[in-house]
Amino acid sequence: MNTTTLPELTSAPQPIRNRKITGMSAILLPMTSTGEIDWNGFESHVVATLDAGLTPAINMDTGYANLISDEIREEALVRTSAIAKDRAYLGGVFVGDRSGDDFNSDAYRRGINQVQGHDGTPILFQSFGLTSGDDDSIFSAYSQLASECEQFYAFELGTMFAPFGKIYSLSLYERLMGIGNCLGAKHSSLDRILEWQRLELRNRVRPDFKVLTGNDLAIDMVMYGSDYLLGLSTFCPAEFALRDSMWEKDDPRFYGLNDLLQYLGAFAFRDPVPAYKHSAAMFLHSRGKIASDQTFPGSPERPASDQAILDLISQDLAAYL
Repeated sequence: MNTTTLPELTSAPQPIRNRKITGMSAILLPMTSTGEIDWNGFESHVVATLDAGLTPAINMDTGYANLISDEIREEALVRTSAIAKDRAYLGGVFVGDRSGDDFNSDAYRRGINQVQGHDGTPILFQSFGLTSGDDDSIFSAYSQLASECEQFYAFELGTMFAPFGKIYSLSLYERLMGIGNCLGAKHSSLDRILEWQRLELRNRVRPDFKVLTGNDLAIDMVMYGSDYLLGLSTFCPAEFALRDSMWEKDDPRFYGLNDLLQYLGAFAFRDPVPAYKHSAAMFLHSRGKIASDQTFPGSPERPASDQAILDLISQDLAAYL
């Protein structure tokens, strides 16, 4: 049992200027107007994300991880691996279970092997079985899965995103940082203070550990030491990469571009939050990047009136490139 005393955060941290930001982007799985996967659009979007300098993350929530079949999941990995070649990418490992189910280590192992079999790095979604126990049982589960991975990322998810999600205690978070092949963790609580606490802990305990903000409503967390794995960046990876470069170069235009990207995030990630995937499809289709603005069956949609606002934001963003 870890007995480290963890201090409370008493003030907001200072921005870390000229920091090189690591950007990861959850890739949208686009659809055609007839309800098929737009694989050409998917491949083009992976290429654009890699060429912008961001790391693609496949089969995440943005890729309808909880809705797609294993065959679609496999096809996405095959195509991404062929595009990425020697460039890194992440593959989501999703285990669908129900409240009260036991931890399904075999299902996680199959997912890990599937991602690693296509040269991707696994990022482990939470599940009811993984998060239902106490800190010791959760840590034991991660330790088991770590032995199956060359390297991997963990994932904290607030229940506003998924009922199986859980934000871990700081003491458990510190124990996860002690797993050497765990490169980092995506943090999706939408709470700045919780994320700042993780950054303070990371800076003291393991400076190479990546705190990947999943806060699409506070994308300026990169100013304080977070890196990111966002769904918002799938809308416009080139603009996110430009913003990151501006921060590294201490370019004051960072603030205006960040404000505009945050406006897009606040609009696209309003309630119901899962409908942001339709916002992304509308945005990318309007830019001519994908075949349609359709979403995967079962995913919530936005009103058609959103298109005019998305187009105005898109035009303002284009002025930066």
